[in-house]
Amino acid sequence: MKVYKNITELPKINNAIVTQGTFDGVHIAHQVILKQLKEIAQIKGGETVLITFDPHPRTVLFPEDHGLQLLNTPEEKISLLEQQGIDHLVVLPFTKEFSRLSSLDFIKNILIDAIGTKYLVIGYNHRFGKNREGSFEHLKDFAPTYGFEIFEISAQDLDEIAVSSTKIRSALLHGEVSLAARFLGKPYAIEGIVVQGRQLGRTIGYPTANIQIVNPLKLIPQDGVYAVWVWVQGEKFGGMLNIGQNPTVEGKGRSIEVNIFEFSESIYNQKISIQFVDKLRDEVKFNTIEELKSCLDMDKLQTLKVLSL
Repeated sequence: MKVYKNITELPKINNAIVTQGTFDGVHIAHQVILKQLKEIAQIKGGETVLITFDPHPRTVLFPEDHGLQLLNTPEEKISLLEQQGIDHLVVLPFTKEFSRLSSLDFIKNILIDAIGTKYLVIGYNHRFGKNREGSFEHLKDFAPTYGFEIFEISAQDLDEIAVSSTKIRSALLHGEVSLAARFLGKPYAIEGIVVQGRQLGRTIGYPTANIQIVNPLKLIPQDGVYAVWVWVQGEKFGGMLNIGQNPTVEGKGRSIEVNIFEFSESIYNQKISIQFVDKLRDEVKFNTIEELKSCLDMDKLQTLKVLSL
């Protein structure tokens, strides 16, 4: 997949088969659209082009909304779209000025002049352009004028899946990571850098890697204890992860800590990836360290069962 962060870098594409959207999560409804995109490209002998935006439009249009959290960082989204087999990814810088572009100007300037769109694939409820004025009907009206065909993913095809990025965010914020995985078609994942912690876990037999998330917009699931897969240096390990305040040992602020099974290497300053499999329990304040250790013993047994280890 070729990635373009400046649309002027995009070469001339014969038979450009195009779709557009934020594609946060690249979830199973997105995958229906991408499957249709690739099928049309195969039939028409064209190349697939996906247009997306950075930063997320809501961060520009509603800067006062500090609660926005995203399922993917820009880097994660690029990786997921590459896995879907897209030929060309165009990442348009989303600015206030760009948001004022009318739907007609978007069609003419971006879809036609810059990309040379021959076939456009969109969901039935897709909106675009200034004040979200553009729609499927709008595109259908202008398609003959500008010489492209439009393919709509029907309400039946998408509504039967009943998935949206908003639903997935809600599931994660309620700790329903297995539901989120069904919506995404894969486990929800976070990446972070391993940083120095208080090293209290090793004193009770459960050393943890403290993870610092670099992108502040990346959604972190609800506080609690989770069964997870951990990817370290390309290897996969089972583990159990805690998100929360560590109330038993008077933690200082929210932290993300993972106990990696059968692993004892020092990995400070390294990037690791976490895949959420299931939530085990809420975070609890125990009266003693002994009670905490006893519960961790049970958590590990449950995690081993969940992961079938």
